[in-house]
Amino acid sequence: MTGMSFRTRIIKAGSLEIGGTHPVRIQSMTNTDTLDTASCVSQCIRIIEAGGELVRLTAQGIREAENLAAIRRELRRAGFDTPLCADIHFNPAAAEVAARIVEKVRINPGNYADKRASFIQHDLTESEYAAELERIRNRLQPLINICREYGTAVRIGVNHGSLSDRIMTRYGNTSEGMAVSAAEFLRIFRSEGFNNIIVSLKSSDTRVMVESNRMIVRMMSEEGMDYPIHLGITEAGEGEDGRIISAAGIGTLLAEGIGDTVRVSLSEAPEREIPVAREIIRFIGGPSGRVTIPSPPITMAPVIERYIPSVLTDNNGVYIDEKGEPCEQDIFSFSADELQYQDDDEVLSKVLNPVFNEDDHERLSIDAAALLGRFFIARRPAGLIISNRGKVRGEALRSIAFAILQATEARITRTRYISCPTCGRTKFNLEEAVRRVKEATSHLTGMKIAVMGCVVNGPGEMAGSDYGYVGAAEGKVHIYRGTEAVMKNIPENEALTLLLELIERDQAKR
Repeated sequence: MTGMSFRTRIIKAGSLEIGGTHPVRIQSMTNTDTLDTASCVSQCIRIIEAGGELVRLTAQGIREAENLAAIRRELRRAGFDTPLCADIHFNPAAAEVAARIVEKVRINPGNYADKRASFIQHDLTESEYAAELERIRNRLQPLINICREYGTAVRIGVNHGSLSDRIMTRYGNTSEGMAVSAAEFLRIFRSEGFNNIIVSLKSSDTRVMVESNRMIVRMMSEEGMDYPIHLGITEAGEGEDGRIISAAGIGTLLAEGIGDTVRVSLSEAPEREIPVAREIIRFIGGPSGRVTIPSPPITMAPVIERYIPSVLTDNNGVYIDEKGEPCEQDIFSFSADELQYQDDDEVLSKVLNPVFNEDDHERLSIDAAALLGRFFIARRPAGLIISNRGKVRGEALRSIAFAILQATEARITRTRYISCPTCGRTKFNLEEAVRRVKEATSHLTGMKIAVMGCVVNGPGEMAGSDYGYVGAAEGKVHIYRGTEAVMKNIPENEALTLLLELIERDQAKR
């Protein structure tokens, strides 16, 4: 296998240059009401002072898009020239307003010219499919013209949770569907001579995120395109789990030479995302995040139910299995640097034992996930030991190992929580909602429960979840089973009880 380094063109968002050999840029997104100028400005400043190089704000309507001018003006008065990005879903008119104000606009191919996905089969003939693409081109034309006139950059941002019915019917809710959705929009912009573009393909599933980004890189390379790539795991969650899943997905691609900007999407205050992104970048590629020798992309093994990697313990050189017995499995020990570029199939089929030298628990968990994520996303090693010469020892290392397997879905040992990072569309206190849902369901194992701030990506991102708890309106929650909203507009003070009752009823039927 050879490295997959992808050298992109340089694009500009205001004064910020992205791509080429520039450092990997770090960004975040506000979770304040975009109509609340003072709150947005204050949060933008906190993100910038933490190290954010670009700040995104939701603009769900024309009023919010128009108020970006006031936010931008107040930031400039305060001495900050950091570029702003408007986040658009479902509303081309808002995008066209925002593109005249901010330095970058993010649009979602799944809902820019299409209605919200209904998850209903929508078969089209080839001529009908081509006609749909022409309709999308016509809908994009005003935005392209405005962005060209104002020098505004565009992010074509595909989310696994919001592919159109047209794409899902032909390609499924898959990595391929994500890559095709992005490529269709890239071709339209390129054919119009507009190239100030970034592309992103995000999922809450690390395997889907990695596969789809590898696919879009191949597609762009085959068609002579070289647009910068923004990386992130969407709905990563919070705490150590959120940090580990983000490091696993983002670290995998950065190590392959893929990625020009990064956002770590945590269900926490947005400025807390910045140090995590910075550590992933530092560990993979030094201060710039650009690796000098890209790691070879590890071939994805088929997803099989019997893949259950073990977690072992290094007890002063004696390896102990999960039952506390001495272990005789084949084990390969490496320093973290040695393992970075390992691509030998025989080695990757053994139990991996990376050796770190780290005193800080959070930093160790991020570094270990960034290093090891790609091996377990690919479903390759037989097991995992984490050894450390620093102060973090014992059960803490086992906990990190299990968390990495959970994040990559190589082995599920407890309930997985999918939660979005919040934004101005969020209808309730998401951090508090996540905390309460976790407390109430901590006794469950092997489930996926999604806690989402709004319905933009909720149903799609919950396609692989068992249950969902989604903000619908002020003080109201929808309860989902899979992608089906089984209870709508439930008062928030009743929703958690009803969710638990639903889970208990379903389990009683099994």
